[in-house]
Amino acid sequence: MSIRRGVVRQSKFRHVFAQAWKAEHCLDDVRITRVTWEGPLCAANPKFIAIIVEAGGGGAFLVLPLSKSGRVDQSTPSVCGHAAPVLDVQWCPHDDNVIASASEDCTIKIWQIPDGGLTEPLSDASVTLEGHSKRVGILAWHPTALNILLTAGCDNVVCVWDVGTGELVYELRDAHPDLIYSVSWNREGSVVCTTCRDKALRIIDPRRGTVLKVRDKAHEGTRPMRAVFLADGKILTTGFSRMSERQLALWDTSDLSEPMAVQEMDTSNGVLLPFYDPDTNMVYLCGKGDCTIRYFEVTDESPYVHFLSLYSSKEPQRGAGFLSKRGVDVNKCEIARFFKLHERKVEPISMTVPRKSDLFQGDLYPDTAGLEPSLLAEDWIAGQDAPPVLVSLSGGYTAPPSKCNTLRGRPKLLPQGDSANSTGTGQTNVTSRETGGEGMEQVDVGRETEGTMERCRREDDPLADILTEIRALRALVLAQGHRIDILERQVARIDDGDV
Repeated sequence: MSIRRGVVRQSKFRHVFAQAWKAEHCLDDVRITRVTWEGPLCAANPKFIAIIVEAGGGGAFLVLPLSKSGRVDQSTPSVCGHAAPVLDVQWCPHDDNVIASASEDCTIKIWQIPDGGLTEPLSDASVTLEGHSKRVGILAWHPTALNILLTAGCDNVVCVWDVGTGELVYELRDAHPDLIYSVSWNREGSVVCTTCRDKALRIIDPRRGTVLKVRDKAHEGTRPMRAVFLADGKILTTGFSRMSERQLALWDTSDLSEPMAVQEMDTSNGVLLPFYDPDTNMVYLCGKGDCTIRYFEVTDESPYVHFLSLYSSKEPQRGAGFLSKRGVDVNKCEIARFFKLHERKVEPISMTVPRKSDLFQGDLYPDTAGLEPSLLAEDWIAGQDAPPVLVSLSGGYTAPPSKCNTLRGRPKLLPQGDSANSTGTGQTNVTSRETGGEGMEQVDVGRETEGTMERCRREDDPLADILTEIRALRALVLAQGHRIDILERQVARIDDGDV
């Protein structure tokens, strides 16, 4: 009797299993925030875990070393500089000591966390970004360009900042008619995809300020949607059907008329938060209020999104943090780690591929995005794009000494005394809301990128600072010229009586 081919799909991730850590390795007595914002409320990197907590008279979040376990004392110092509850926290992908927070007080703050964690409350932010008129609930660091941060608020506005200078470099005011639910960069950081209360999925070029594509009613239900860019440029969305069934869908960005795949799961009303691992092409779905974590593999073979398994526990999750790949334990074949938020506890959950060999499993751990940025902020502003700089996880990941200064426009953030780089060099003051990204292809400031980055790696080369400053000044002159042109046109319109 012949066996029908394709009955059992071959995949090294078919047997991934999830296991919660023992009670002594959890964080206990953590008062998780009670805000109703539909975000993860937690973020983790190889050094720290950040958890948004209840705070009287303002907003606060804890930052604890990743190795911390056991009871968290109520006197543990927190980051407490916001005047209203914190809604989102995100670690910088290029500096494990830098974290951004967004709050109901309409501000975004950038914090520098000392190695080893906080020894006293931190209320003085390194940078405060002000530009939103309503609460800010979404943060998204650029995946490859240093110091570029995207924010979205309840004013339906998307802002892009250069946090090294504190400048607002792009602002999109008219792209969304209603509340923005999620924002995700593509792998190179050239475009973003967004979801909105109007049920539309949008692909946007933030530098030009233009909506490239729109898919109306990506999910027909009224509950919030989420979207995440995949490594190959496709988009995965989660949402609800007209009958309030939870769905996930896969979209080809070249044609948004119909999804490549749709899967319906259940009728729970918890919003599904997607966490994506580009190295394994796996997607983990954590529903707020659920007791489960579902995980899927995305491939080029129909039906494209393949259900792998389900982790289930007795207690529902209020949020979840997802550890970047550099922090997993490669010696135990751990390919992902979650931090499940209970009401007063944080529980690590490891996703592991069972292997008998003690050798490094290279097929499970392709090179992953490291700390080194591919571009400087001004390079990206000038129109350049680049994929992430990858590092090997063989033998486990150890962060190298910092070679390029994050937030280098802020001298007080440079305790090592690198005064040459603390003068705001390398930052472009292309601010403006009026530019809308038009004409940026004329700003020719990226030709020496590779050379400059190489010199940045060699701290003993003084030419690096000179070249960087020349490039920054050139960009500044061109940007100011563009700004003058805009103002002259506005004055001419006033003189003509058009305004």
